[in-house]
Amino acid sequence: MSVLIVIPARYASTRYPGKPLVSLRGPDGEKTLIQRSWETAMAVRGVDRVVVATDDDRILNHAEAFGAEVLMTSTECQNGTERCSEVAGKLTGYDIVVNLQGDAPLTPAWFVEALMVRLQVDSDAVVATPVLRCEGKMLAALLADRRAGRVGGTTVVFGAGGCALYFSKEVIPFTGKTYGDDEPTPVFHHVGVYAYRPAALRDYPAWPIGPLEKLEGLEQLRFLENGRVVLCVEVSAQGRQFWELNNPSDVPVIEAMMANMT
Repeated sequence: MSVLIVIPARYASTRYPGKPLVSLRGPDGEKTLIQRSWETAMAVRGVDRVVVATDDDRILNHAEAFGAEVLMTSTECQNGTERCSEVAGKLTGYDIVVNLQGDAPLTPAWFVEALMVRLQVDSDAVVATPVLRCEGKMLAALLADRRAGRVGGTTVVFGAGGCALYFSKEVIPFTGKTYGDDEPTPVFHHVGVYAYRPAALRDYPAWPIGPLEKLEGLEQLRFLENGRVVLCVEVSAQGRQFWELNNPSDVPVIEAMMANMT
């Protein structure tokens, strides 16, 4: 089964302009967010090709300088899934297209590999995405972001067989309970990675943006609003910390986590 990883990278982010080119200091020195995301993609086993998809020459030039293959895409793409759809229309012949969003440099390779396995095993599945059960410390951080008015990580609730019911930038479900730092909670952090069959990407751009996608600003809700199943695949952090870069305040958080990975 052939696999293409696409890393969508947009310079003109509403919340954090220029985010892909933000520098992150780690044990291996300073590297940009997009380079660290590309290195994550290159570490995934069983992948045939990795492509950075952007509409900005600054990202193009920088990514090519560190050795990435880059494909220029339309400025009209409204989110990473639409950008992946455009790439999949140009680079045909792959059985699975992975959307590894360029704002999650701490994404372990096995998160992506779990999605690839799920689509290989479940022939009826067309979209799969990883979810990570929050321990008390992570849940507290998500709640602190919301209290401070920051858009932090996305959470998800799902039903039988892992079929997603809803994704939200609010913390769902409500628990009303305090948990210990290492105590498992019923809240799942949605990891911004998707594995699609090409047919799912082909249909996506033609669907209108629904009210839920518009309110939440979450591209995966377009699948749910159009009656498509999104499978949630529970993954294990295996002792690794995970956080996404959504705001400038996330930079020191991620740098601290990278320091602890040594």
